[in-house]
Amino acid sequence: MPAPRRGGDPGRYPRHMLRSVILAASRSSQVERLVATAPFTRDVVRRFVAGAGTDDALRATRELVADGLAVTLDNLGEDTVTPDQATATRDEYLRLLRLLSEAGLTPAAEVSVKLSALGQMFDEQLAYDNVRAICAVAHEAGTTVTLDMEDHTTTDSTLDVLGKLRKDFPSTGAVLQAYLRRTESDCRELASTGSRVRLCKGAYKEPESVAYQSAREVDKSYVRCLNILMSGDGYPMLATHDPRLIAIGEDRARWFDRGPDRFEFQMLYGIRPDEQARLVGEGYLVRTYLPYGTDWYGYLMRRLAERPANLAFFGRALVSKK
Repeated sequence: MPAPRRGGDPGRYPRHMLRSVILAASRSSQVERLVATAPFTRDVVRRFVAGAGTDDALRATRELVADGLAVTLDNLGEDTVTPDQATATRDEYLRLLRLLSEAGLTPAAEVSVKLSALGQMFDEQLAYDNVRAICAVAHEAGTTVTLDMEDHTTTDSTLDVLGKLRKDFPSTGAVLQAYLRRTESDCRELASTGSRVRLCKGAYKEPESVAYQSAREVDKSYVRCLNILMSGDGYPMLATHDPRLIAIGEDRARWFDRGPDRFEFQMLYGIRPDEQARLVGEGYLVRTYLPYGTDWYGYLMRRLAERPANLAFFGRALVSKK
């Protein structure tokens, strides 16, 4: 048996246990208050989130595009419970898209949208109307929209909205999560000509009945789904920071004779920037997922759950006296 790792290293604990603990913390208002008020939290958040406002998002986008990266921007805010909140989120995206266009940052920059932030939980028609307005302005700005995927209870609704949007906005992107047992079938359905599909592992706590639970099972599912997308006629967007999966993606691109214009890698802002730069240097298109906004806590905790190695960085920053 290998020797246990020394204190402070999350690698000494089983990954699924750490993930469960972090996801539980993401739903705790008490832990949120503790994290939000801790010294130096701002510096930690800055690594993963562009900032609170649109100006912060534009600044970070300019920097990333200057480095040869493409960008997809997410205005954080999932706990939308009133029509007014949904409308405010829609209006922020409309404003952001117009500013991106005026700054000459499109089509390198697109936006990612969570339907829950647009009213999906209480009025699906309202959410559809809101996201359709965003797609229309994105089209005018010379760019497009990707519909983020959330927990499994919203998958069918989100894919239904996607189908409606693609009738008028065919470049609208989908997100599929490899940890869901249904995703191989969804990949087959969406691996069609012109279909943009972001494949990620998934970051929500899901029951075993609908989702694979071990990291090994999720990785194997990711590879199966990757093969389906890369062998199809659509446009795969491989969202992963895992070196093995990136290498498999590069290998499958060669196997299926996909040039750099027929797929892309996607990674989160602040995670593995050197790897993002390496891939760009080798001629690949890399899109950075860039979140901004005041509702950063849930997003940050899910990122830690996806990659528990980030927990060590976060923990050191919280207790640092410098």
